[in-house]
Amino acid sequence: MRRPDFSTQLQEAVTHHRAGRLEPAFRLYAQVRRGAPGAFDAWHLGGLAAHQLGRHGEAETLLTRALKLAPRSALCAMRLGAAQHALGAMGSAAASLRHALALDPAMAEAWEHLSLVHQSNGDADAALAAAQHAATLRPESAPLHERVGALTAGRQGFATALPWLEETTRRFPTHAAGWKNLGIAYATLHQAEHALAALEHALALDPALLAARLGRALALQEAFRLPEAIAEYEAVLARDPANAEAGSARLLCLNYAENISATDLRAAHDAYGRAHPPAAPSSLVIAPVAPAGLSALPSRPLRVAFLSPDLRRHAVASFVGPLLAHLDPGEFEVWLYHDYPVADEVSARLRTHAAGWRHFAGQPAAVVEAAIRADAPDILVDLAGHTGINRLPLFARRLAPVQITYLGYPNTTGLATMDFRLTDALADPPGETEAFYTEKLIRLAPTAWTWQPPKDAPPVAPPPCLAGSGSGVTFGSFNNPAKLADGTLRRWAAVLAAVPGSRLLLKGHGLDTTARATALLARCAAQGLDPARVGLVGRVAGTASHLELYARMDIALDPFPYHGTTTTCEALWMGRPVVTLAGTEHRSRVGVSLLHAAKHPEWVAEDEENFIRLAATLAGDRVRLATLSAGLRDDLCAGPLLDHAGQARRLGTALRACWAEKYPA
Repeated sequence: MRRPDFSTQLQEAVTHHRAGRLEPAFRLYAQVRRGAPGAFDAWHLGGLAAHQLGRHGEAETLLTRALKLAPRSALCAMRLGAAQHALGAMGSAAASLRHALALDPAMAEAWEHLSLVHQSNGDADAALAAAQHAATLRPESAPLHERVGALTAGRQGFATALPWLEETTRRFPTHAAGWKNLGIAYATLHQAEHALAALEHALALDPALLAARLGRALALQEAFRLPEAIAEYEAVLARDPANAEAGSARLLCLNYAENISATDLRAAHDAYGRAHPPAAPSSLVIAPVAPAGLSALPSRPLRVAFLSPDLRRHAVASFVGPLLAHLDPGEFEVWLYHDYPVADEVSARLRTHAAGWRHFAGQPAAVVEAAIRADAPDILVDLAGHTGINRLPLFARRLAPVQITYLGYPNTTGLATMDFRLTDALADPPGETEAFYTEKLIRLAPTAWTWQPPKDAPPVAPPPCLAGSGSGVTFGSFNNPAKLADGTLRRWAAVLAAVPGSRLLLKGHGLDTTARATALLARCAAQGLDPARVGLVGRVAGTASHLELYARMDIALDPFPYHGTTTTCEALWMGRPVVTLAGTEHRSRVGVSLLHAAKHPEWVAEDEENFIRLAATLAGDRVRLATLSAGLRDDLCAGPLLDHAGQARRLGTALRACWAEKYPA
């Protein structure tokens, strides 16, 4: 009896498959396999159809059998690796893909899948190398070039990725995602005008590209067009309420706003918390380091991990570095999680204070979560809040028994799983600000801060108003121009009106560009501040060059409602008094805390009239300015800001208190 011919049935299955009719194709492949168990195509293409249908377990079974029938089929091995990757079997996926590449080293798709596997495994460098190989083999592929650019940016930074991203848009001018990536790179590198042009081009090509809307919001924020940026972030959130990047960036922008109350800010942060709720209890895999369990007084150092994108040459490092250097290793085992592409000499110095170091730049959230859970910190400290690159959605999943936020952000995280926030009684007066936070406040005394002055800071220069009889007083602010609210400009205009012949010096990124300088000067004029009396300076290279610019001002003015932090410390270190206006919430009380720590609470104004009077009084006594300038460094050295060992002890006491409160005896 003749055996049935299944070729017609197989061809019918292939026809369905090519037309996208996956279910009938899958059924026909199965029929062919039952009748002709040695038919490689029925196993191979059936496995491909199963993978395309999302039945990855079936796909692995079918493709494994197919590969046994044709062990030299590179295409089958590649597809098996893709199915295994979808199943999360990364080791098997990598092995299958390497087998495919051993058979056909020029198979670009196998290199692309291998890049995805490496990325899922947390090996960002290998992921980039594999993607680069794939792009070399398929130079006509816009998505591959886009992937190389994104991986380069994530691992090595946007400055390194920029030439590749620009080349991608030249080669693929109609590929919207390429323009989106280029625009985000420009925005991150503070080239807001270039960013807006690129992102608007991306949206013209693909109006539905949500990531381009998000990038445009970032570019508007960089251009200090904050109301427009907030509106754009809200447009992204309307389509994707759980978009963590848009949610955090919007909250940061709201902190700059002077027309929003602390209560409304709390409500906005609570909305973020609802969009990122705690993980289900079954997924809270919180493994204590000690098998004996969680004790109020464990017989070992507490493992404390700090997670931040700023463990590098950054303002945050100047505040946390002295603490890490002095935390008692007999009490605390420090781990550092750096989440930024660049690791520099500051990173290397901080690393010397840590028992463990991980570099999470470019890593997917799942990889970061798995690594932290494996490290099993007792306490995990967030140093970013809703700034820049942050991992708050992972904190929502409860990565450690105790979670604390500190330093990097002037407000609540909004997360129910963030247990504590470190502050002090001046920035958060007891009984007055608790309602603004989801976290319990832990107040360090006498201040929440310690600070490391830059080692390359130049000597203090005499106030420039002493240069000659015709020299007027120069007020100044080197804060982020996003903090220059209309009320701040109006208040500063009143200061200049009260001090004839005075000027105002402002420094910030982008203020040396025509568009942003023109926009800011127009806002100054609208608030009664004569643009002819305002000098603008953009960013300069190096900390020493930045600090040298303080020689051009006599008195620093703090913005409101979002006070300066690093800039206040720098101004004081460079011998310049700082006048601040006290508000009722943390963002407008940081200056209060810092000036008390610097032993000059007399420069804190309780209302606008007093602010103007304080600034004018300082400006009117040039002999006093000279004395202050010469002695401010000594004042700082004598206060708690530079008491690094003492503040580290106080931090250690607070960490122990947080642990004991969660796990009492």
